[in-house]
Amino acid sequence: MSEEKKLLMPQHVAIILDGNGRWAKSKGMPRNYGHVQGAKTVEVICEEAYKMGIQYLTVYAFSTENWNRPKDEVDALMKLLRNYMKTCLTTAKKNRMCVRVLGDKTGLDEDIRDRINQLEESTKDNDGLHFQIALNYGGRDEIVRGVRKVMEKAKKGEISEEELTEEYFSDMLDTRGLPEPDLLIRTCNEQRISNFLLWQLAYTEFYFTEAAWPDFTKEELVKAVEAYNHRNRRYGRV
Repeated sequence: MSEEKKLLMPQHVAIILDGNGRWAKSKGMPRNYGHVQGAKTVEVICEEAYKMGIQYLTVYAFSTENWNRPKDEVDALMKLLRNYMKTCLTTAKKNRMCVRVLGDKTGLDEDIRDRINQLEESTKDNDGLHFQIALNYGGRDEIVRGVRKVMEKAKKGEISEEELTEEYFSDMLDTRGLPEPDLLIRTCNEQRISNFLLWQLAYTEFYFTEAAWPDFTKEELVKAVEAYNHRNRRYGRV
């Protein structure tokens, strides 16, 4: 930990969890095996990130585009999600983790929405890591939903054209009240943002690693933070 303490920790780290399926295939296993191992990695990184001093961690778990995957894979992911909600509740209690789900929850089954509500309600006052899970999430979809909220308020006379600012619109998004990410990590050497946090990543530093998500370790996270420390982040957010 001595070296880590010398590092300037990003307040908010976002991660695109990529490579579960390819990792499993490389081992002669089905894609779903990779997703199971990837879920275990999430648990590990949540704990390590908080120990390092990271306050907010947001992971891209299931996108609006992921519904286009084969039905058996989607069904397996939903089953994994149901199980993960239980595990996450236990972990949150143990580590005082505050959990929040981003995305269009109306597109999820009722039992999953109920588990999400239970998880968010029971952890909302925890003072540990702020952990955000993006489920049925798409950056464009989030912005469209935000615009609809503004339009509805305008119809009710609750906001005028002059009152609409970036700050006001940010409060219409799923990430309301959260600081924007300082660092985005994407695993498995893919170098695109795949419709993730399009509004929020305007001034975020990007870091790409060849490691597939199931192979992402504390050491990989430290490497990403070290790279972040070597970036020239100037005042004025430019």
